[in-house]
Amino acid sequence: MTTDVSDLSAYPHRHLLGIEGLFPHEISFLLDRSETYVDQNRMDDKKKSTLRGRTIINLFFENSTRTRTSFELAGKRLGADVINMSVASSSIKKGETLIDTAMTLNAMHPDVLVVRHPDSGAAKLLSEKVNCAVVSGGDGSHEHPTQALLDALTIRRRRGDLAGLQVAICGDVLHSRVARSNIHLLNTMGARVRLIAPRTLIPAGIEHMGVEVFYDMTEGLKDCDIVMMLRLQKERMQTSFFPSVREYFHFFGLDYEKLSVTKPDALIMHPGPMNRGIEIDSEVADDYGRSVIREQVEMGVAVRMACLEILGLPRDLSDSTVRDL
Repeated sequence: MTTDVSDLSAYPHRHLLGIEGLFPHEISFLLDRSETYVDQNRMDDKKKSTLRGRTIINLFFENSTRTRTSFELAGKRLGADVINMSVASSSIKKGETLIDTAMTLNAMHPDVLVVRHPDSGAAKLLSEKVNCAVVSGGDGSHEHPTQALLDALTIRRRRGDLAGLQVAICGDVLHSRVARSNIHLLNTMGARVRLIAPRTLIPAGIEHMGVEVFYDMTEGLKDCDIVMMLRLQKERMQTSFFPSVREYFHFFGLDYEKLSVTKPDALIMHPGPMNRGIEIDSEVADDYGRSVIREQVEMGVAVRMACLEILGLPRDLSDSTVRDL
């Protein structure tokens, strides 16, 4: 199947740095495109030649297994040449700045640069210094756009439409770029979002993002359609945000008792990796009827294939309709 480049005008952006600023029809287009790859990835022959001759560089400044592997698999299944750059063995460890790295990579003429970085805004900075498309694989506590898209695709395949759904995002909201991207996407698509966490893990003023904030799981989870648990990001915590992991699980870990106040068919989600017995009970995480955590991983490859296809194919970016987002 060949791709009609004119079809890609529905996403008029040079990059994918975040969900904020995208219109509903643009998000729907990305999800529709992703949908076409779900069945493709379940076939015996999963490979296409859509991006043959194109080069994708995965530049990860933070450790990642799921996201990096997912992007690598997505690029290879589209027929692209995929290069994984290990920061631990690169010139960055020798003192090279991010801008110098961008200039070096730009001289190699890649077509897509996938970036994960511990600092917010790093992906945008790189996008301003290179001539290729940039996809954010997560930057600091800013955004993680492909995670929000794969979460939305998972929900849409189970529920049909995001509009009107009551979604609870629970846990370490303060440090979570996943939460921010999901808030932007869910609000844009007409869902209602609740945040549930200890007071110490709720960012100040986050109500301005159009969410309801709760500090009690039983109260916040009442009648919810979707429960998204978040990973406790201890590596970003310079001080203690809660007395102990045992106490955290007691009050904010998802178990069947807390889940009982949601709708009977509420879906359980987690971006991974999970801390079982801290953020979520093992039995709940493995509940085949309600947990879609493994499905999220599968949707991740499809979403990233769609994003790489859209941004990796040559497009006329001189058109005034193309917005540099």
